[in-house]
Amino acid sequence: MTNTLHAHSPSEAAARVREVLGAGPVVALTGAGISTDSGIPDYRGPDSPPRTPMTYQEFVGDAVFRRHYWARNHIGWRRVAETSPNDGHRALADLERAGVVSGVLTQNVDTLHDAAGSARVIDLHGRYDRVICLGCRAVTSREALAVRLTELNPDFADDVADVEVAPDADAVLASTERFRVADCSSCGGVLKPDIVYFGENVPKPRVLEAYSMVDHAAGLVVVGSSLTVFSGRRFVKHAAGQGKPVVILNRGATRADDIATLTVEHGCSEVLRALVDTYLTQR
Repeated sequence: MTNTLHAHSPSEAAARVREVLGAGPVVALTGAGISTDSGIPDYRGPDSPPRTPMTYQEFVGDAVFRRHYWARNHIGWRRVAETSPNDGHRALADLERAGVVSGVLTQNVDTLHDAAGSARVIDLHGRYDRVICLGCRAVTSREALAVRLTELNPDFADDVADVEVAPDADAVLASTERFRVADCSSCGGVLKPDIVYFGENVPKPRVLEAYSMVDHAAGLVVVGSSLTVFSGRRFVKHAAGQGKPVVILNRGATRADDIATLTVEHGCSEVLRALVDTYLTQR
């Protein structure tokens, strides 16, 4: 039966998490909630507005949708590039260096775990800073594409005043009709962010690597994810099916609360930093 902690101090919550997880090593599965303290909004948090993300089918099947997406992304992606890791990201990196965390599976595309110093990160949903050609499969940097898009649309960004940044480096714009999209410079194919869209599957090798990481861990801690999508929830089910402790740290209910060993309703950064202190003082 799941044990739920409500409104405890970060240190009290961390002590309970430490008790459940043991000495580790454990795998951390992170979602958008860990990046909210860096200024990146959460898609499904308790206070998040409704969102309708573009699907893979829409992006591939409709040039108008693609133009709209790239126009929005051209504005929003650099806002994400300018964000910095918060104390939650840094705490996970500290736990990895201490041998408590063996690796991070992240549903985020913001690359903030890398920036914080985590050494073993699997980007389940891809990365915002890379672009892939759907024709020749060439991968290029988002920075290089930004140069090309700016050349094609020199005044576009200056004309946009109202921008909302979303977790996928997207942004909301009023009009994108005049935006010009860049094709692959190698083959002329369609370019797509190297991100797993709704309606698209996580690449199988990536999934198998993530399962292996869970197989070799003593437990799993979920940080800042509602586990709404199966791409992350399956690893919780996998760990629980192996009889390993599963701790969920998240503001609000998740779709795996019923199989978790412990759920903690608290802010990610505060509890993770307290968890570092707890493990270091008990060694």
